[in-house]
Amino acid sequence: MKRLIAGVAATMLLACQTSPSEKGTAATFSTEGKQVIAVTTADSTDLRLTVNDTLSFTDMAQPVESQVLVFVDPGKEFQHYEGIGAALTDASAETFYKLPKAAQDEFLKAHFDKQNGIGYNFARTNINSCDFSSDMYTYVQDGDKELKTFDIAHDKKFKLPFIKASIAAAGGKLNLFASPWSPPAFMKDNNDMLKGGKLKPEFYNSWAMYYTKFIKAYEAEGVPVWGISIQNEPMATQRWESCIYTAEEERDFLKNHLGPTMEKEGLKDKKIIVWDHNRDLIYQRAQTYFSDAAASKYIWGIGFHWYEDWSGGLPMYDNIRRVHESFPDKHIFFTEGCAESFDSTRYKAWVLGEEYGRSMINDFNNGMVGFTDWNILLDETGGPNHVQNFCFAPVHADTRTGQLIYTNAYYYIGHFSKFIQPGAKRVAAAASRSQLLTTAFRNPDGKLVVIVMNQSDKKTPYHLWINGKAAETVALPHSITTLLL
Repeated sequence: MKRLIAGVAATMLLACQTSPSEKGTAATFSTEGKQVIAVTTADSTDLRLTVNDTLSFTDMAQPVESQVLVFVDPGKEFQHYEGIGAALTDASAETFYKLPKAAQDEFLKAHFDKQNGIGYNFARTNINSCDFSSDMYTYVQDGDKELKTFDIAHDKKFKLPFIKASIAAAGGKLNLFASPWSPPAFMKDNNDMLKGGKLKPEFYNSWAMYYTKFIKAYEAEGVPVWGISIQNEPMATQRWESCIYTAEEERDFLKNHLGPTMEKEGLKDKKIIVWDHNRDLIYQRAQTYFSDAAASKYIWGIGFHWYEDWSGGLPMYDNIRRVHESFPDKHIFFTEGCAESFDSTRYKAWVLGEEYGRSMINDFNNGMVGFTDWNILLDETGGPNHVQNFCFAPVHADTRTGQLIYTNAYYYIGHFSKFIQPGAKRVAAAASRSQLLTTAFRNPDGKLVVIVMNQSDKKTPYHLWINGKAAETVALPHSITTLLL
């Protein structure tokens, strides 16, 4: 892994240099004199974020139907790009500190280093315990409505040091947002952090203040907090920590309690994300939040997960587009996704990475501005997890041997996070064959990043076509390629 990433890093130093004449030319793009660097990850090969081709453009006027093409129009710009990251949970932190120092250093570089890793710039963490915690906990003593006992001592053992190490590895800046899975049991109508239940109205103000105390406590420890989501999966009654809000309940909690409390406590600059659940109900939730001006003014964006296929259906990618079309001023941000049902015999299963690639391409094309994976690291059991809800992470640690295990999901995510720069604009991209999925971005320096995923077992020659010029290459079976120019 280190050798392959280093090779890409050297290439990127050349590919991303901007000449003075190219600065400030976002409105125009020319292929004249440009070469295309192809970076590929492919099944049944050793290619893992590996530079495997350099392409040149030639004239091509009208393509014909027998040709396979990926069309890119840099002149058609859409939403901006915020970034990509993963969740720094209790489980990830505990696993990290079971590794030897060399493996810890490798892990941090692999995820957060801009040149020698995949350059994550976002992170998520949990407020109070979640399923991926070894134990259940809150930051206050039972019954403390006034929050006089609020204390984040629990997080100082593993999670806060892990977050600080990640920030340092990212060059000193990491956009961290935090999400609660459940308020303390005494604040809920079922008197239990688990199995759903609702926040009692008499605790609305106390719970709103809880977020502000968390933010201030973390920042007092030297960990800046970029934002919060109101509730993880507010329509899911889980056997782990969970809490239910209808759209109206979440809206009203925000506009009458959380939003005003954040402002009063001097935290108006913190981003607030609503929903934080699956694509299936996202339009109804968005309509409810954003149609209320008093609530909408507090909302930076709407978060979503990819688990709506639990019912046996397919991912509802078009629902993201519907929200983007109707509420274009609101950010749409992927806040969680993972491959469920952990099985250590499937570390090399190629579908793990393809799930990421397929979702990221479709969601970016439909208006998503950023992506946050679920646990950044898990152990050889798919945990730790106090309710045995074991899952995959892109990288696992075998804590018995101290070794890191990279699934292909790590590389698939890297094809986006390593090359697209914050502030980039998505541009028009379309493929002429269904086995190829594609999206494209124009970075602030004017360079193009085109991602092409071949989800079939067909070796597919194709041309990258831009304004009457074309560069020929091949999409290997079950591969993803980032084209840089």
